[in-house]
Amino acid sequence: MKLIHRRSFLELAVAALPAPLFGQTPSLASPTTELRVPAGMDREGKKHAIGLSSTTYKVLTRDTAGALFVLEQSNHKKGGPRQHVHHAEDELFYSLEGDYIVEIGTERFRLQTGDCVLGPRGVPHAWAFAGESAGRLLLSWAPAGKMEAYFNELERTGTKFSSASDTVLMRAYGMELTGPAIVVD
Repeated sequence: MKLIHRRSFLELAVAALPAPLFGQTPSLASPTTELRVPAGMDREGKKHAIGLSSTTYKVLTRDTAGALFVLEQSNHKKGGPRQHVHHAEDELFYSLEGDYIVEIGTERFRLQTGDCVLGPRGVPHAWAFAGESAGRLLLSWAPAGKMEAYFNELERTGTKFSSASDTVLMRAYGMELTGPAIVVD
């Protein structure tokens, strides 16, 4: 397992922005409202319960005209989602607090507080909280794609990550399941 050395979040976030499309550089929309989100708060003042975590949205898809979606997950139980692939979004994993395991393709990384790793679009990946106490993981997708809508649908339907419902729901939002979840001892 590779140990990730600390890197600048901003450096990786900028690198995750989409390459020029059709010969044009995408432009970020100018925010129409303040984008400051206080610690522990959600962009819209909501609390989301998705999977094994409580989730707060930090940057909404509409805030950047679709260029970026960012959320923070607070984890208290070990585990994470099954291995999957995003066909159109790069995903950045940044450990704000605690220990995580992230698999990207055939590589396995252990992230500790302050570490991050970028998962390119088209490459299967999974992550799992592996800490003994609480953890917080910042997840970012660029471009945002349908990720915000996907998480809203998970919460709305109460989907419990069964194979049949995962497959259909994920395909509807541009993803595919590709393997099992990471087993954390």
